[in-house]
Amino acid sequence: MAKRERVVRMSVEQPLWRALTGYRVLTMVYAVLLAIFGKDNFGQPRFERPWVAFAYLAFLFVWTLATLPKVRSAAACTKRFLGADLVVALTGIMLTPVADIHSQTFDGPTLPSIWTAGAVLAFAIKGGWRWAAFASTFVAAANIIQRGDPSRDTFHNVLLVWVASIAIGYVVEVARASERTLARALEIEAATRERERLARDIHDSVLQVLAMVQRRGTAIGGEAAELGRMAGEQEVALRTLVSSGLVPPTRVSEDAAEGAVVRTVDVDEESPDATATCDLRALLAPHAGARTSFAEPGAPVVLPADAARELAAAVSAALDNVRVHAGDGAQAWILVEDEPGEVIVTVRDDGPGIPDGRLAQAEGEGRMGVALSIRGRLRDLGGTAEVISVPGQGTEVELKVPKAQVSRGKAGSAR
Repeated sequence: MAKRERVVRMSVEQPLWRALTGYRVLTMVYAVLLAIFGKDNFGQPRFERPWVAFAYLAFLFVWTLATLPKVRSAAACTKRFLGADLVVALTGIMLTPVADIHSQTFDGPTLPSIWTAGAVLAFAIKGGWRWAAFASTFVAAANIIQRGDPSRDTFHNVLLVWVASIAIGYVVEVARASERTLARALEIEAATRERERLARDIHDSVLQVLAMVQRRGTAIGGEAAELGRMAGEQEVALRTLVSSGLVPPTRVSEDAAEGAVVRTVDVDEESPDATATCDLRALLAPHAGARTSFAEPGAPVVLPADAARELAAAVSAALDNVRVHAGDGAQAWILVEDEPGEVIVTVRDDGPGIPDGRLAQAEGEGRMGVALSIRGRLRDLGGTAEVISVPGQGTEVELKVPKAQVSRGKAGSAR
C-alpha cells in the first residue's frame, strides 16, 4: 500500500513563548533579590516603607508562578490575562515612590524592575506590533509619571522598551505569515504527490481496462463497437480529470495556537458565504471527452463559487445545444481565458451553424434555452453572452464575466 504524506503542525512562535516563560521567572527572582540586597546611593536600605515593597513583591512572586501556564501558548494567553498582567506591572511602577520616597530624586529601579518588559513582550507575541505599542505606551506613561521629573536615562529606557517590543511584535507577524506560506506550500506538495499516486493507480488499472474494451469492441464490431466507442470517451474524460487534479479542493491557511495549519475546505453549494471561491477549471474539466476538447490556463481561474457554478452551467447549456443541434459527429472546443479584468470562456463547434434569425424565432416560439440558460445567467453575473454563427462553419458562444462586477455583486448580496 502506498504511503500517504501529511503536513505536520509547525511553529516558529512557540519557542518565543517558552523563552518568555523563562524570562518572567528569572526577572521575578531578580526583582526580589534586588529589593532584598539593594541599597540607595548613600549605602542605606533602599525602602523607607519596606512593607509596601515586600507585600507587592510577594504578590508578584505568587502571580508569576501561578500564571506560568498562561504564557505557554497563544491559545492560553487570553486578552483578560494580558490586561491583568499589565495592571500588575503598572501597579508595581506606581507603588515604587510609595515604598521608596527618594525614587523620584535618584534614578533607581522600580519595584518590578525589568519584569515589566515581560508583560509588554506577552502583548507583542500574542497580537503583533500594534498590541506591543499599546502596552508599551502605558508602561512608558507610568514610568514618566512615577519619576515626577524624568531624566534623560528615564526617557532612554522608556524608548528602548517601546521600540524593542514593537520590533519583536513585527517579527512575530512576519514569522506567522512565513509559517502560513510554508504550510500551504507543503500541503500543495503533498496533494500533488497524492494526485500522482492516484494517477499511477488509475493508469495501471481503470485506464488500461477502458483502452482494452475500446480496442476489442472496435475489432468485434456491431453493438460491441458502440460499447468500445463509449469506453474510449470515458478513457479520455478520465485522463483529463486526472491530469487536471481530480477537482482540486479549496485550501485555507489559518493560524492555530501551536503554529500555522492548512485545512481543506469543501465549498458548500448552499452556503451563503459570499467569500467562498473555487477554480473554474475544476468545474469545466469533466466536460472534456472524445468529442470535446478543453483548453485551460496553467494557473487557477478563481471566481466566487456561485459565479463559477453559474458560468459552468452556461457552458453546459451551450454544449447541450451542440449535441442536440450540431449532430452526433460534431466536435466541440472549450477555451478558458483569465484576463486581468474578466474571465472569458468560449465554446465552439464545427456543426452546420445557425441560420440568420433562428435564435429570435426560437424565442418567439417559447424556446428559451439560449435566452435564459446562457444569456440570462451571464446577465445576472454582470457579464455578456455573444453567439456568433455562420451557416456551414459552426457556432461560437463567447461568455464574458467581469471580475470586479462579480465581486461587487456578491458583496452586495452578502450585505
